[in-house]
Amino acid sequence: MRLLIINPNISSAVTELIRTEALRSAGADTELVVETAPHGVEYIETRFESLIAAGAVAEVIAEHAGSVDGVVVAAFGDPGMPALKELVDVPVIGITEAALCAAALQGHRFSIIAISNRITAWYRECVENFGLAGRLASIRSINEALGGIGSVQEDFGPTLVALAQQAVAEDGADVIILAGAPLAGLAREVAAQIPVPVVDGIGAGVRLAEAVVGLASGSHRAGAFAAPPIKPRKGLSPALERALDIAQQPAAPTEGGERV
Repeated sequence: MRLLIINPNISSAVTELIRTEALRSAGADTELVVETAPHGVEYIETRFESLIAAGAVAEVIAEHAGSVDGVVVAAFGDPGMPALKELVDVPVIGITEAALCAAALQGHRFSIIAISNRITAWYRECVENFGLAGRLASIRSINEALGGIGSVQEDFGPTLVALAQQAVAEDGADVIILAGAPLAGLAREVAAQIPVPVVDGIGAGVRLAEAVVGLASGSHRAGAFAAPPIKPRKGLSPALERALDIAQQPAAPTEGGERV
């Protein structure tokens, strides 16, 4: 199995955090291709920044179309999702949807620990869009300026643990989600300090992507996530043109006349 993991922000330091945790999480038979967004911002904190990142992620997916078995969008908030599911015929999993699914399987109510106050409204919308607002205990966040996105764990480790502990004690959280690629790998280090399960979005994204690919459920040839209809296009990159051409090809008939 070959998974493409995309860091939707431009920070190479965060990409290395993603790579390290993804390698620890992936099965022995899984090959990982880890890429960084070719353009955008250092870290995604707003809806508009997510919009910018979505285009960059689409380009990376298009460049690898036909060569991977699944894709993980490795930023909390899942930039470009669920629209990116329409671009290729392999599973495209966001770490937010993966973390929420993992949390929902391990407890009734979950809390999200975020790296900035600015980001929390958007995260709340993401939870609502997944239909899990009733199971969200709280979103707690760092309330200080970040020194560097690649050093958040070192700079704010005790603060993040304290926020998680408060979410359990005061908000009734059964599960903690450490939100965002800059926190990749932290759950392993602090799990003993938090009295409920702690979900890492990167680990959840990789493991659930492996599971969905392994299910071999088929691709979206109809319905809400089918490829976009064929229509005139202008100004798209060669990679996106090629990916759309592939996605929009009619399904080949089988010997029995059914389409695949």
